[in-house]
Amino acid sequence: MSGPKRPVEVVRLEGLFRHIEQTRMVGVPILNPALWVQAVDFIPWKGYQLGVLITPWFMNLILLGGTEADSLAKRRPGEKITHAFPSGLYEFIVAEEPALDHHQGRYQACSLFSPMQPFDSQELAVATAQEIMRGLMLEENRSEVVTRSREIAEAWAGGNELATDTETESVPLEEGPGLSERLETPLTRRELFTGLS
Repeated sequence: MSGPKRPVEVVRLEGLFRHIEQTRMVGVPILNPALWVQAVDFIPWKGYQLGVLITPWFMNLILLGGTEADSLAKRRPGEKITHAFPSGLYEFIVAEEPALDHHQGRYQACSLFSPMQPFDSQELAVATAQEIMRGLMLEENRSEVVTRSREIAEAWAGGNELATDTETESVPLEEGPGLSERLETPLTRRELFTGLS
């Protein structure tokens, strides 16, 4: 008995990265031979298809599609787009694979793991992807660490001194611990998600 029908964009994404694995990635040493390409738990979200893509060389949150008002065809590959989820702000990068044949082959990717050597089985990678999708939508996973980065940047640029109000911004991904540090330290489920936000 087959499961629910998956959106064509998700099927195409999975097929494309299987092809990439068998062509462009052949012989690349970072591939984890215990893993294969799999699109996990894609759901409709604000006009997109949102889910996790597992490959033998990375695990990314992926956004496919979007509305005409936010057409990726107008965005440049490499451009950064921040999306707000219940668990926090996440920075995605516009990527391009023309074979996707949607929005000029553009999609959005948020890196979770790369390389994939910490995963010794596909089952572990899938379970991690499923936990990420669950945790993404939980406010309890929002980081309590905040910064006044906008005000600090203005002060450095010669603007006004730091204000004393309580306005705060979420810590950008790049200000958190590096990927290697996160992988070397055992994480609780809560820490995994707050480390991503």
